[in-house]
Amino acid sequence: MEFFNDKRDWFFEKRFGMFIHFGLYAISGYHEQEQFRKNISRKEYEKYTDVFCPDKFDPYSWIQTARQAGMEYMVFTAKHQDGFCMWDTETTDYNIVNTPYGRDFLKELSDACHKENFPLLIYYCITDNHNPNYPNRGKWHELSQPQEGDLPDRDKYLDYLKKQVTELCKNYGEIHGFFWDANHLDYYDEGINWIIRDLQPGAVINGRGFDSGDYNTPEREFNETEIRSERRFGKPTEACQSFGVHSWGYRFDEDFYSNKYLMQSIDRILSMGGNYLLSVAPDASGMLDSRALKKLDKIGKWYKQVREAYDGAVPVSEAVKSSDVFLTVKGNNLYVHLNKDPMADSVELPPLEMLPEKAVLLNDGRELRVVRNQGTKHWAADSEYLRIKSLPTDEMTDQVMVIRLEYRHLPGILRELASGWKLSLPSPIKQKEDR
Repeated sequence: MEFFNDKRDWFFEKRFGMFIHFGLYAISGYHEQEQFRKNISRKEYEKYTDVFCPDKFDPYSWIQTARQAGMEYMVFTAKHQDGFCMWDTETTDYNIVNTPYGRDFLKELSDACHKENFPLLIYYCITDNHNPNYPNRGKWHELSQPQEGDLPDRDKYLDYLKKQVTELCKNYGEIHGFFWDANHLDYYDEGINWIIRDLQPGAVINGRGFDSGDYNTPEREFNETEIRSERRFGKPTEACQSFGVHSWGYRFDEDFYSNKYLMQSIDRILSMGGNYLLSVAPDASGMLDSRALKKLDKIGKWYKQVREAYDGAVPVSEAVKSSDVFLTVKGNNLYVHLNKDPMADSVELPPLEMLPEKAVLLNDGRELRVVRNQGTKHWAADSEYLRIKSLPTDEMTDQVMVIRLEYRHLPGILRELASGWKLSLPSPIKQKEDR
């Protein structure tokens, strides 16, 4: 398996992260795109700064919550499309210090992450509903038109953006990544990412910014057809999802995805060789949504039971015909991910034939029986294949089952697929003198 071969390689070791969407929009509890969606005037929206005071914010509890769920890094929204800055910036007064909270929120979070050795990544929305130089043209996330007194000027806005990126990369210690979003400027310049690379060589950068970046970020659910045809990713990928069906930030009457649905989503992406980023939103006081935390607790317990099938494992799902099953390999172990609910108390794995030494259901540690025979379902088949039997299908309906098949020597087809998996990677980071 090929990596970046530099400080960015942490991204391939830590696979599950916490996404935090937090800002003024938590006050109304509607949506982080509230100003755009409701067409609220800038002056009206600015009133939120008079009351924003997340005085119950405890960065250490956020980190502890993430770790208890098996998460190993955090992505925080320093600036969303409303343009409000969650750090003490010299570029605008529209920031967290000029609220009743009165302190640098990002500094408190980054200090805690550094003390706890917990990687922190920065989310930054390129679209800006507040800056008078941003050329709002009614695109998705943008205001329908410039506000009174605006002076749309893309170059001036980009100068503003570059200064903010420089602040974020200089003033908050080590940053492990930069998550761009909503580039509707129709502008591409890899020089902007080089600001980050020069100042933060260990930071991975997603592909939603000003060039293709280091990795892809599919949002919400991947296209089902694409998943079933591709089976494993060809480029570093981090899929992002939220507990809430409607919003990424806090929503007071949110509908939530089921635990099983999210487990299947996590399993699918990680089994394909990607990373997974799950959004847990704080309310206006700075407390993580208690409704989401209950779900995260159950998902985290499941994840800790089965995570050995993801950590350091390589996707090899092409080894079986079924699109309902994902496979990963680590050492001499084959992991069978029952991503889609099995229809029976057994699962078939044609054309795999080689019996393992042992089969263990990671969810609870029980040993399972594996046989090799033709069965009658595929009566025209000319070979035998593996069948894992006595699955607790009716008993374990609330989680994704993952089975470890232990081999003394891994079957050849699995070794070939594992060794042949290569990601399309960007070039190693160049030194300044090389550019």
